[in-house]
Amino acid sequence: MTTPLIPVILAGGVGTRLWPVSRRSTPKQFTALHGDRTMIQSTIKRLAGLEGARTPIIVTGASQVDMVRNQAPDTTLIVEPVGRNTAPAAALAALYATADGSDPLLLISPADHIITDLDAFHEAVRIAVPFAETGSLVTFGIVPTAPETGYGYIEKGAPIGGAFTVSRFVEKPNAAIAANYIASGEYLWNSGMFVFRASRYLEELAKHRPGMLRNVREASSRAAKGNGAVRVDPESFSAIEGDSIDYAVMERTSDAVVVPLDAGWNDIGSWAALWDISDVDEDGNALVGDVLTIGTSGSYVRSYGRLVAVIGLDEVIVVETPDALLVSSMEHSQLVKRIVEQLEASGRPEIE
Repeated sequence: MTTPLIPVILAGGVGTRLWPVSRRSTPKQFTALHGDRTMIQSTIKRLAGLEGARTPIIVTGASQVDMVRNQAPDTTLIVEPVGRNTAPAAALAALYATADGSDPLLLISPADHIITDLDAFHEAVRIAVPFAETGSLVTFGIVPTAPETGYGYIEKGAPIGGAFTVSRFVEKPNAAIAANYIASGEYLWNSGMFVFRASRYLEELAKHRPGMLRNVREASSRAAKGNGAVRVDPESFSAIEGDSIDYAVMERTSDAVVVPLDAGWNDIGSWAALWDISDVDEDGNALVGDVLTIGTSGSYVRSYGRLVAVIGLDEVIVVETPDALLVSSMEHSQLVKRIVEQLEASGRPEIE
């Protein structure tokens, strides 16, 4: 690879489906949910192993700056005053990366994904780079393992050298449609990871969302720089109508390419997803902390302090923290987000 590759780590989310561990004060990317490293530390290590990778850029929120500095000190910080989704965040990184006249490749990656097969991931990036160098906007499509209804899908087009053109992006399907997608073999899960040349992303954003790019440019030009961070101007950035990279650019461009990725990927979007990748005992239970079970199977039980005992329950999630206890069926683990919404509406401190 001849063009520099700059990893851009998006670390501004909260991860409400992993409450009560993931909170506003300590979102999931700053916690160690799988292994000894926090999720952002694992992401940095994974990206650092790529050929030609430069110092990462981390785009984060103002309330998370200290956590990023503590866990990822050798990085460049771009600080958003408010969250406006991934398209403006990537544009901020692209403007920063091209400010010196260079035009590197950007590898956009959320901070809170798990990838267990690093060799397969690095090979997928190696395949993606030549396409990005010649002007394509590349996304990674996860080779599906089940008819998952919680992910968007990408329909593959014509094969091109280890990748495919993108036929279309499709929204999260119902169970029947997802099963048809899997049976066809023509669909991949949408990962939310991308590789493109910085200037090409800005060109496509200018074409499809000119108002967004105009506001991002203004917010970037008025940014305050110092103490190892670029703090984006609040007034102009707050005026942006937020959108994802997918909606703003990838679904509109004629130059989208998808590289299949089969690397043990998981976006840890729920406690059930974390159970999927955890080590389990002979009863299929993933047990973390001071936990005892009798007659329990297929469950995720985690304690951060007190002894937690579970008896005669199957496929449940139990998570104990000092100030809150979550009990859920595995099937309904996505609904944890609604509990967080209730906490927010009632102004309870457990949201923080």
